Amino acid sequence: MVHKEKNDNRGFTLIELMVVVIILGILALYIGPKIMGEPERAKRVKAKMDIATFETALKMYKLDNGVYPSTEQGLAALIEKPETGVIPKRWREGGYLEKHKILKDPWRNDFVYISPGVHSDFDLISYGTDGVPGGEGENNKDINNWDIE
Repeated sequence: MVHKEKNDNRGFTLIELMVVVIILGILALYIGPKIMGEPERAKRVKAKMDIATFETALKMYKLDNGVYPSTEQGLAALIEKPETGVIPKRWREGGYLEKHKILKDPWRNDFVYISPGVHSDFDLISYGTDGVPGGEGENNKDINNWDIE
């Protein structure tokens, strides 16, 4: 019986490890900046989704009461029965929002609600990252219910 000794050195050489590190570095340089811009885009998408949620709740409010809440009553009319302005006669017990609270936009600012609106029956606006009307660039640009498709 002849015993052959196996040379079983299963490992990576220093060169192979260096090639992998270099490839990972190149990928990080290429992908890193793209990933870093995504949180802001995600916030903009969330603001649009929140506006769509408010729009649905406001439409249900109008179906029940015949009018939208006034600017004075604001979005708070969706979670508690208004006591000023046109008092709704058939306000839904429990309100019109599932979480029973008025959400802030992703930048922790209040959504702006105007009724009657300039662009439609009501206007809903998030002022974006800078929190002021208008805004230059994609991140500071206002998000409006009349612009959402």
